[in-house]
Amino acid sequence: MTAVVALTRAMAAAQSPRESGRAAALGACRALSGDFAAVSEWERGLGRLRVLVNVGELAPGEEEFPEDESYPVRDFPEIADFLHQSWTGGGEPSAWVETAGGDENGAYRHQRVAALRRRGRGCCVVAPLVLHGRAWGELYVARRVGRPVFDRADAEFATVLAAVAAAGIAQTERLAEARRLAFTDPLTGLANRRAVDIQLDCALERHRAEAVVVSLVVCDVNGLKRVNDTWGHSVGDRLLERFGSVLSMCGAMLSDALAARLGGDEFCLLAVGPPVEEVIRAAEELCQRAAALELGDGVACGVASTDEPIGPVRSARRLFRLADAAQYRAKAAGARSPVVAGREGPDDPVVRLADAAPPPPGERRRFRGRE
Repeated sequence: MTAVVALTRAMAAAQSPRESGRAAALGACRALSGDFAAVSEWERGLGRLRVLVNVGELAPGEEEFPEDESYPVRDFPEIADFLHQSWTGGGEPSAWVETAGGDENGAYRHQRVAALRRRGRGCCVVAPLVLHGRAWGELYVARRVGRPVFDRADAEFATVLAAVAAAGIAQTERLAEARRLAFTDPLTGLANRRAVDIQLDCALERHRAEAVVVSLVVCDVNGLKRVNDTWGHSVGDRLLERFGSVLSMCGAMLSDALAARLGGDEFCLLAVGPPVEEVIRAAEELCQRAAALELGDGVACGVASTDEPIGPVRSARRLFRLADAAQYRAKAAGARSPVVAGREGPDDPVVRLADAAPPPPGERRRFRGRE
């Protein structure tokens, strides 16, 4: 009972799928007096079990969080049978024990025996993980050669531990999905305004402490209203989705950038670290690709960067206002390239955008950064 309580607490404390998998493996390994444990997930579309985490005594070549350690399900017929079943009515599958000296008849048993011997392990207990009535993966605990072999009681206990672990993994997945929805624009899949606010605040703290360059590209998709009025909002949504893909592609040109939709036809790209010239090149590429889209009339794009002579940037609001003013100037001039705050505007070689007055009240943009 103590081991089950400890596992339950560890699973409840996990804040991410990685932490959840590690907590499940560690808890089961300790509860069953194992030397090694792993949690694997069934990737249905690829027909394989992918190892998420290994803990305990790792064999040569094993990593705690492997990049690509997986096993084709076809090599394990008994696991394949289990994976394709559902247990919505209860009666979830029980764990089983395998040993390095067991019967090698059959591909499934042969694969397990070979793996145990290769890694110096004498036995293992395998417990299926079932989430929402469907097979999700497996919990695997092993002991080294020379230690007592797992018995039927251990397998029954592993079944209980797997149920606790599955409940914890399900809870973590729900939390992860809630976080994703909270910081994701549902139409484009890009980050949303909330995510930008948080990232920009952190970026400006780094700028003040370490002089890290922070750049903000704010852009409006031109012609969205015409598209909506002419072909309907579903076509307008398609334009926004396509532009979101273009923004994401151009953001990938920078080493550390966040592509986001602020709302309506307003998007932004937040870059932390790259010099402003790299950001401007990405913005130029963005303008060119946006102009080539089948729908819409390109994009109006403004750039504000701490790498430019715009004065001290003490708040996110100031950087947003400068980028917003630059974007407004680009839209008013019909510019097909980005306008940069702190540099001469396309329609007035004298006025510096850092000192430019805001647009008239009747033409103020809907979006404004927070203080």
